[in-house]
Parts: sequence; C-alpha cells; structure tokens
Amino acid sequence: MGSIGWLWERHRFLMYQCFSLPFAFLFYFLTKRGHLSLTYRYLFVSIGGSVLAVVTMGVYSILLFTPTLAFFLLVRSVDPSCIHTWAFGIQMLWQTFWHLLIQYREYYLHEPVSIRLFLAVSTLMLLTQRITSVSLDLQEKRVVPTCGASSKRKACIMLLPLVSYILNFTTLLGGPLCSYGRFVSLMEGIDLSSPPSPLGVVFLKLIQVLMLEWVRFCLVYFLKHYTCDTKSGIFYGILWLWGLGLVLRIQYYSHWRISECLSNAAGFGFWENSSGVSSSEWNGLSDGDFWTTEASIRMSEFTRRWNATTASWLRRLVYARCKHFPLFASFGFSLWWHGLHLGHFVGFFTWAATVKADHHIHRNLFQKLTPTQRKIYTFLSWINAQMIVICIVIAVEFRNMTGLRLLSKTYIGLVPLVNIILLFVLKLSSLE
Repeated sequence: MGSIGWLWERHRFLMYQCFSLPFAFLFYFLTKRGHLSLTYRYLFVSIGGSVLAVVTMGVYSILLFTPTLAFFLLVRSVDPSCIHTWAFGIQMLWQTFWHLLIQYREYYLHEPVSIRLFLAVSTLMLLTQRITSVSLDLQEKRVVPTCGASSKRKACIMLLPLVSYILNFTTLLGGPLCSYGRFVSLMEGIDLSSPPSPLGVVFLKLIQVLMLEWVRFCLVYFLKHYTCDTKSGIFYGILWLWGLGLVLRIQYYSHWRISECLSNAAGFGFWENSSGVSSSEWNGLSDGDFWTTEASIRMSEFTRRWNATTASWLRRLVYARCKHFPLFASFGFSLWWHGLHLGHFVGFFTWAATVKADHHIHRNLFQKLTPTQRKIYTFLSWINAQMIVICIVIAVEFRNMTGLRLLSKTYIGLVPLVNIILLFVLKLSSLE
C-alpha cells in the first residue's frame, strides 16, 4: 500500500490517464466489432468524459459542464459570423475568474488549494482550446452549424459530436489538440479494416513513459542530496538548475506521451497520409517528442516543437489574426491563458524576446560563418537554447518569486539578457 500511495501522490495525473486506458481499449474493441454505431460512439466518449470529470474533480467538475452548456446554447442561438467572439469572451472570463480565485486563496488568504480544483482549472484550459478551435471553425465556415435542423431532437442529435469533441474522455485531462473536423473523421473512420490494433504501440509508449519517469526519479534524487549552493562554483549551480529544469520538462513529456497512449488505445492518431502510406507509428496526434524537442538548437525551433498542438492553436487564434506585434501578442495571450502569475509574466515575455532575438541573430550571423564555424555555432546555439529554456521553465513553473530567487543564485539569468541586448544592438545597427 505504501508504494501505491507514493505512486498516487507523485503521479496523480499519470495514474488517472492509466486508469482510463482500459475504457479506451474497450471503446476500440466494441467499435471494431461493429457493436457501436456512430451515435453510440459519440455517446460513449462524451459520457466517459463526464464520468471521468466527476470522479477526478468532484464538485469542481461544474467548471467544465458550465462552459460546455454555454457553448451548446451559443451554437443554437448565435450567428456563426460572430460566435467566436462570444465563445472566446465567455470562456476566457470564466477561466480567468477561477485563476484569480486560486491566486486570491494562495497569496492573500494563505489557504491550501484543493488538488481537485487545480485539476479542474488545468482541464478547463484544455477545454478553452477545443471550444475556441471549433468556434473559429464555425466562424470560418469549416464546420456547418446545425441551427436549421427540422426539430429540436434532430438538432440535439446533430450537436452530439460537438459535445463529444469537448468532453472526449481521451483528451479531457490532457492530450494533443485535434481539430473538430479531424475528430469527426477519426470517429467515422474506425471500422473493420482501419485502424489496426494499437496494443503494441501503446505498450511501447508506456515503456517510454516509464523510462522518462525513471530518469526524472534519478534527477530528483540528485537534486535532493546536492542542493544548489553558489559556494560550490558557477558551473555546479548551472548544472543543478539544468537538472531542475529537465525534471520539470520531463513531467510534460510523460504527460504528453501517456495522453498519446490513451488516444491511440481508442483508435485515434492513425490515418493515411496524402501518398496513401499508413502512419504506422501512430504519431498523427502528438504534442512533442523528448529527443526531437530537446535537440532543438534554436529557441524558435524549440518553441514550434514544444507542446506542438498548443503552439499551432496559438498561431491560429492569435498570431495569424494579429496585425501588430503578433509574436508578443501570442505570448501575452499565453500568459493570460496560463493564469497571470508573476513568474508567468517574467517567463513568457522572456520567451517572446529570446525568440525574436533568435530570428535576428541567426539571420545576421549564420550566413557569414564558414562550415567549421557553423558547427561550433550550432553547438553553442544549442547550449544557449538550453540555458534560456531553463530560465523560462523555472520562472513559469514556480509561478512566484521562488523561481526567480533560484535563478538569481547563479549567472544563468544573464543568458536571456545577453540575447535581448544582442537583439537591440542588431536592431540599432540595421537602422544605421
């Protein structure tokens, strides 16, 4: 019981996802055998999501059901040309209220916040992604609204896929953002011939999760027994903070991979590409791979690869629609979406500035280097990206002054500052 309790407390989110795996396999098995019609498939994933929300969040599941109902009513009553504005405004106001309530209880009342509330707000953020994504589809006429149905019963049946998309149990607690159109095609595409059994793929990805967690366990052991001490030297302090940053990032990689497992177990993430060759790796739905993301030699590369579906969502929601300073607007909205903590302000604006600096530095320096110099530049650029990512992750994850104090103990905080100074120098030199 001791080991089970430790697993539950340390890996609560992962355990919730693992407990959902049998139901995902059950959905796949029943659908492949022809026991679930399309309507019953939508009912299965939506009811499964509702039950999962109640079991994991208790009374705080109302945080999810309220905006889902509100969006359902919007689709039924608001013109598609302005539905995104309404959906975006209502959803962000609702989410911001709960973020600020958590801050009020933490920093003003100094009260412990229920883990169920944290889980509900985290899930609400994912719900915001799906609601705003489908509201954009409706506004851009990628999805045809069902308001003109001949009867209320028929309209409700036609809106069932929408509710299933929002409350899908495979992506409720975490997972790659899938467009509404692709979700519908995936639900319709599970038949006797496609997709093949995901059992082997899910098993391999679970092994990857175990390996990531083992690495994280070893790093945590090192960090606990060797504290960050400036007396031990600058290099030691940087190495300690690098380990801490990696521990925090591995949590995300594990969560993304287990979310992929859950989607794959239900038969999602496998389809044929344009050349007709099947995606045998089941990688159609993914938020990022550890090796690919950590091998990024530039901040702009890391930004595109980190939480890839969320990055695509931000590009569509903010970057592509913003006429002035789209990069800073995207990171500013991400700051709002994450909760407006002090660490978020420092982390996200540092991230935006260093991505901007990366574009200018690479464009001005890389073409002037010899092949040998480019190899050295690539290595130094990777180290530079790693140092910046450490600063951002620690500032964002700790949320308050604790992370900023950790960064101030070493000189690692100077790395993003040097990048920002170089940005201004290059800007000024281009004006001359």
